[in-house]
Amino acid sequence: MTVTTPPAPVRTVTPVTGPGKRRVTRGRLGLHAFLMVVSLAFLAPLLLAIYASLRPYEETAKYGYFSLPRHLSFDYYAKAFNDSGMGKYFVNSLIIAVPGVLLTLFLASFVAFCVTRLRMRGGLVLLMVFTAGNLLPQQVIVTPLYVLFTKINLPYWMSDSMTMYDSYWAVLAVQVAFQVGFCVFVLANFMRTIPDEIVEAARVDGAGVWTQYWNITLPLCRPALAALATLQFTWMYNDFLWALVFISDGDKLPITSALNNLRGQFFTDYNLLAAGSVIVALPTVLVFLLLQRHFIAGLTLGASKG
Repeated sequence: MTVTTPPAPVRTVTPVTGPGKRRVTRGRLGLHAFLMVVSLAFLAPLLLAIYASLRPYEETAKYGYFSLPRHLSFDYYAKAFNDSGMGKYFVNSLIIAVPGVLLTLFLASFVAFCVTRLRMRGGLVLLMVFTAGNLLPQQVIVTPLYVLFTKINLPYWMSDSMTMYDSYWAVLAVQVAFQVGFCVFVLANFMRTIPDEIVEAARVDGAGVWTQYWNITLPLCRPALAALATLQFTWMYNDFLWALVFISDGDKLPITSALNNLRGQFFTDYNLLAAGSVIVALPTVLVFLLLQRHFIAGLTLGASKG
């Protein structure tokens, strides 16, 4: 008698999908292809500027900017830095941008703390006023501010012109005034995500308002502050309008004005101008690299919260 054993059931192994493994679909491939095209479109002007800055003008004039290179060098970078006198202009921009960022974040964080944590009357109206200030076109108040700054007197050690006009204080005041509203809006929404129990526990332990603000709330707002610091430094550093209007002394102008020194009266070497533009953009890239981790954390905060 032979005993026949039934065949073992065939098991079908299904691929394990989890958060680390995602199925590759046509839609996902199309999305990645679209994002790559958009990224290249945004990077194209920068890449073209870098490519042009490494080639001599005679070569691009003869073969075109999109031709293959015959000779590459960094000579234009040294020439752009020396011919435009970028050293002093870099210092001028830092004198405006660094205090402007610190003062803007301090004032905005304090206002946001008062609106969200102290439950002050009219806090929502105050937040709306700060937010509405960003809707005012800056060009509308250029003339009134020019007249106002020429009539505000300052001591000699603060301004050579004895007024706010033709001084760093005028540009700094305008930058802070226009940027505080946006920072208040962002920080107020960020502080609302902080649990109230943390501040209430500090109050029970006898912490005052300054301790609640400086030692408890601000450390928890580090991602938002880093993201805003990156944006604010970029905007203040790259600004050209206010310095051009409120500063008449050429030695006080910011780095953005140094590019005008590379333009000739009858001829402009655009390869040299491209090298100068790349040099001017380096500090903002450096700030982003230093604050990249906090910057991304500030932008993605709350993305996974339901």
